[in-house]
Amino acid sequence: MRDLTSFPDLQLALIQTSLVWQDASANREHFARLLEQAHGADLVVLPEMFSTGFSMDSAALAEPEDGPTTQWLRQQAQDLGAVVCGSLIIQAADGSYRNRLLWARPDGSQAHYDKRHLFRMAGEHKHYSAGEQQVVLELKGWRVRPLICYDLRFPVWSRDAGGTDLLLYTANWPAARRHHWNRLLPARAIENLCYAAAVNRVGEDGKGFAYSGDSQVLDFQGESLLAAQDVDGVFRVSLSAAELAAYRQRFPAHLDADSFSLNL
Repeated sequence: MRDLTSFPDLQLALIQTSLVWQDASANREHFARLLEQAHGADLVVLPEMFSTGFSMDSAALAEPEDGPTTQWLRQQAQDLGAVVCGSLIIQAADGSYRNRLLWARPDGSQAHYDKRHLFRMAGEHKHYSAGEQQVVLELKGWRVRPLICYDLRFPVWSRDAGGTDLLLYTANWPAARRHHWNRLLPARAIENLCYAAAVNRVGEDGKGFAYSGDSQVLDFQGESLLAAQDVDGVFRVSLSAAELAAYRQRFPAHLDADSFSLNL
């Protein structure tokens, strides 16, 4: 287990808001105003498919890998001096469509994670290609693992006991299944001995599905540090590296974790 005691606390800003259906320009303008409230954060998190809403019209809405929303995200990161992340519809270099989380750094560089588990009940698997790699990203010494919405239901894909400091979920999770969201998130934090932060949207999408928000941050014991409920806005929280390190020392369950491999 890494020694976290010398790492700085991590300042998060979660943006929970409604989205304009399939209108990337309007959503970029809306988020630009909200991002003005995120100064001082180290990491700013936007919802899943923040530029369009959760749409299956991938062929019409996909942007190229260095399209306008990607460029906008990088600019926002540079202006804030923080990492800014969220997922959008991307047409990859191989021609496939991806629900891709972009991780834009203030130095202009970026990384990405492609959603692994595609939500078949909405036909997502018919319009997008699944990701094949877990991703761990470092920020101020913290190890952050980004995941997207439906990934939350699959504990093996989320599992990384001892190696992850923050599990990060970005989502369009419908209100009809909010109790699943609110039960699974604490489980992921507890079993991985790490913080979990999750950003959902509010409002109603173009297909009439309602979203209750419930963006939240949980500590390594599944205790709530932030609960946005159904409020539209920017929510701030500070994560303590020292408290995480102390808990892992007191309760080193990771030492008894099962070893396993993934068959992709």
